[in-house]
Parts: sequence; structure tokens; C-alpha cells
Amino acid sequence: MPTTPQLLTSAQVAQFVAQGFLRLDGVVPQEMNDESFGVFDADLPYVPYGSPVPKAFGEGTFARRLLELPAIAGALDSLVGPDPTVDHHYMHARRPHEGSAQFLHADAIIDVRPDAFDVQLMYYPQDVTAEMGGTLVVPGSHLRRVNESDIGRYQNLRGQTRLTCPAGTVMLLHHGIWHGGRRNDSDLVRYMYKIRFNPTVPQVRLWDTSDLDSPAVREELSRNFPWYEPATGRLETHNRIKLWQAMTADPDFDIDYWATRINNRPAQRSDA
Repeated sequence: MPTTPQLLTSAQVAQFVAQGFLRLDGVVPQEMNDESFGVFDADLPYVPYGSPVPKAFGEGTFARRLLELPAIAGALDSLVGPDPTVDHHYMHARRPHEGSAQFLHADAIIDVRPDAFDVQLMYYPQDVTAEMGGTLVVPGSHLRRVNESDIGRYQNLRGQTRLTCPAGTVMLLHHGIWHGGRRNDSDLVRYMYKIRFNPTVPQVRLWDTSDLDSPAVREELSRNFPWYEPATGRLETHNRIKLWQAMTADPDFDIDYWATRINNRPAQRSDA
């Protein structure tokens, strides 16, 4: 098995910036998926907030081997950078026929950092079918800042996605994404293992930037989502422009002059 991290492309990072998450389908080998159930059925070790990954997860542990898989290691390096710290980890188990769903929410308190973000890894060790519910995510919601369950009253939004995926799928999410666990109507326990990472380096050009000028980058950053109304879409385009400027160290990047207009502050001049 290759061990070199597989860095994301600029187009993939732009997709993350636009929609707030990135899917890596089936990247965990089946033997690890099978092993995970025994790990998850036991008590997970306590990890103090801010622990470096090597301290949080010892050499050879399941979590450490999961994070060392090339596709996962490369994606994390590309988004959160080398040597992140672990905010927390948790194993979510949705019981069969439990009859309720988690309300729509964003994790933790409102977070208005314009130039940094945490990354949440969600790992699904089994096939997730529609009957099993899956994780509901609202694409493009991550830069619309809310405080935890402020959006819990909303039951459905146009364009929301409910994850169905093959075993061994990993999702990497911006910490601000609107999401919620759906109810499990199957006969199986549905598992999802989550780790939240905090960056320790500036999140600037950490990925493979060889395609930075590709038209695909601008196409991704210009994407609209069904829950946007026209004015909403323009606001979210501006929000992601600002994030892309920070991540590329390019303050002049723009789409349709939205940032240029807002940043235009001519100096006051006097004829005297």
C-alpha cells in the first residue's frame, strides 16, 4: 500500500471552500472497516483538548492508522496543515428504529474566524443506505455563521444531501457546516467516528497548487446551491472569495467584482 500522502488539487480545495465538505469514498480498506467495530464497541480513550496527533493516538492504534492512510493524510495536510492538534473525538452510534433524528445544527459556538477553520473528519465503516439515515449536510452553508442549534427549527432545506456511501468512506467538513444525523430506520446500528482537528500553521497554499490557475477552480468557487436565493448566493460567493484570498495569499482574487466593489475605499482628497 502506498504511504506517501496524496495532496489535494486546487480544484478539490476550491470545491471544499464552495460546498464546505469533501467526500473520499471507500478510501479505508475493508479489513480496517471490519476491525473498527471492535474498536468502537469499546470505550474510546480520553483525548485532552489540543493534543498533538501522535500524543492523542499512539503508534499502531486504529485512529493513528486511519489518519496515516495516504488519501486521508494528504487531504488533512492540504486543508488543516501538518501537525494539527485534536480538538476532540467521538463515536456516534444511531440505534435501529430509534424513531428520531438530530436537529440541524453547526458544531460549537458561532465562529467568525475569516482566515482559519477547523476540519472535522467523519468516518463511516459500513455501507450507509437511505434506510439507515446517514448524515444530513447542507452544501454551501458553512460560511453562513450561526450559533449551534439556531437553525434547529428548520426541518428541510432545498439541496440538502443525506449521505449514502460505501463502507470506508470519509468526509472532511468545515467546522461551520450545517448538518444533523438522520434517524435510523434499518435493523443495524449505524456507526460514525468523528475527529475534529485544529490547525497549528497558517492554512495557506498547503495543497498541490500546480492547477491553481485552472478554470475548474473558478467554476467551483462560483457554484450556487438550491437553498440560495439570488441575494443569498451573492453573499456566499463573497464569503468564499474572502476565504480563498486568505488560503492563497492573493488579496486581489475576485469573482464578478464582488470583493473589489466592497473593498473600494478611495482616499478622501481635497482640492484646497
